[in-house]
Amino acid sequence: MKRYPIVLTIAGSDSGGGAGIQADLKTIAALGAFGTSALTALTAQNTQGVQAIHPVPPDFLRQQLEAVFEDFTIDSVKIGMINTREVATVIGQTLDQYSPRHVVFDPVMVATSGAKLIQNETIAILRKELFSKLTVLTPNLDEAQLLVRQSLGSVSEMQQAAEELVAQGCAAVLLKGGHLPGREVYDILAQSGKPTHIFQSEFIPSKNLHGTGCTLSSAIATFLALGLSLFDAVDEARNYVAGAILAGKDVQTGGGHGPLNHSFAPREMQYKESSM
Repeated sequence: MKRYPIVLTIAGSDSGGGAGIQADLKTIAALGAFGTSALTALTAQNTQGVQAIHPVPPDFLRQQLEAVFEDFTIDSVKIGMINTREVATVIGQTLDQYSPRHVVFDPVMVATSGAKLIQNETIAILRKELFSKLTVLTPNLDEAQLLVRQSLGSVSEMQQAAEELVAQGCAAVLLKGGHLPGREVYDILAQSGKPTHIFQSEFIPSKNLHGTGCTLSSAIATFLALGLSLFDAVDEARNYVAGAILAGKDVQTGGGHGPLNHSFAPREMQYKESSM
């Protein structure tokens, strides 16, 4: 018997379809794996912003996670929006219980407007409950600044911050530099016990960038589920996101910041040997 590579995304729902659970599942399917999900929150949002957030009760999140882990062989986990300390605790306990091989955490902490979306006490719980269990943490520039408590304005400062987060207990950190000004995009991959690597690519002008972070982290999780090393998973995921941005940059979807084109080059479903 054979089975699909399976990725579990734990994140919030985006009613506009461009980010969150919806972007994750589109990405996972486009890259040839099977997506499962557990919702941490429901949102009322579109391309022009978030109108409301409805948190999922922690006990119900636990039930979702148990339902998925008890029935499926989970090859990797992607974690997105965590809006309360109770939700962080439930996720941490679940990871302890089931010990998935790969865990990618995209910390959604700062809104596009710059508003802080998370309380300091919740950040402390994330450090305690999650950091040591991660394969890779994928903060953007604003989120990294919040985590290291200092401003970051250059590639060298990004590298220092990524290495500091590794020293805080993360096995690896991909610090995304898309918010730095300039014609090049720099992402820093720092790994415990390995040299730090700087990825460089050309900036693609587009107003359709909603869900880019969700897409990148779920792509990394998918490539890990397909058997790639972390370095290769990050490299392939960056290429996929660049292609999705390029394919969607001239398309209008809604009146604000539209989504990427997740299905610009869909891959056939992949298979693994089943142990059942």
